[in-house]
Amino acid sequence: MKNARIQRATAATPAARTSLLTALRVPTEAREESSYQPIEDHGVIGNLRTAALIAKDGSVDWFCFPRFDSPSVFASILDAKKGGYFRICPTSAEVSRKQLYWPDTNVLITRFLSADGVGEIIDYMPLIDPAANSSFEGLIRIVKVVRGVMRFRMECHPAFNYARDNHTTETVSGGVQFHSRHLHLGLASQVALRRVRKGVAAEFTLKEGESTSFSLRGLKAKRGEQPVALQAEECDRLFHQTIDFWRNWLSKCTYRGRWREMVNRSALVLKLLTYDPTGANL
Repeated sequence: MKNARIQRATAATPAARTSLLTALRVPTEAREESSYQPIEDHGVIGNLRTAALIAKDGSVDWFCFPRFDSPSVFASILDAKKGGYFRICPTSAEVSRKQLYWPDTNVLITRFLSADGVGEIIDYMPLIDPAANSSFEGLIRIVKVVRGVMRFRMECHPAFNYARDNHTTETVSGGVQFHSRHLHLGLASQVALRRVRKGVAAEFTLKEGESTSFSLRGLKAKRGEQPVALQAEECDRLFHQTIDFWRNWLSKCTYRGRWREMVNRSALVLKLLTYDPTGANL
């Protein structure tokens, strides 16, 4: 794993190489100082057209859209200052973190544990079904508290095309729209957002049993006319649709040996890194 990171670093710009090599040396708990986490402290989600890397601190550190080979929207794994990120995390510093997958799926859970409560983020990317003519293409982040109370901070700072393309931010009903030269995205939020430079941020408190969601989706070129809000019923439908897809696909696996859990997880990752329109593997 470490060798793979070094190879990636040597293919990047000088600034990115320095950043990645620094990340190799810095332990996970030093995130606040270094702004980098080891690559192994990331989970991956995807929709068979693109994928996102999500760190244990709740930050989307890598995301190209709408395809695997598209320019980046978030690339803080390469450059923490300019690369862009989409972070949701507790405001308290006294928090332990862990990641796991919803059983037999590529739906990622990032869990935060503190003395005051237990919270989690459920990250997933709904699969695109051309036959269903689905209008949603992007990623969904559900934030919930399962015990006690927890205060969260959300920050979304896109940096289009490896931070080379300028963009504008437009506040609309139910969220904001980000417009760059070649890509347009909508961020839906159930909590009030405030502008921070060309990004947005929010702070909110959830109690046991409460939840909220954020969704980032692709938009057409026209401004202002496209709603970004995602209704709770649609969010729930897409969640169960995503769960069902991965479980139905995995159910075709015939291996029943002692290493079944690891074999299934490996199969899910390999499938995740497949470009569905052509069947090509990354």
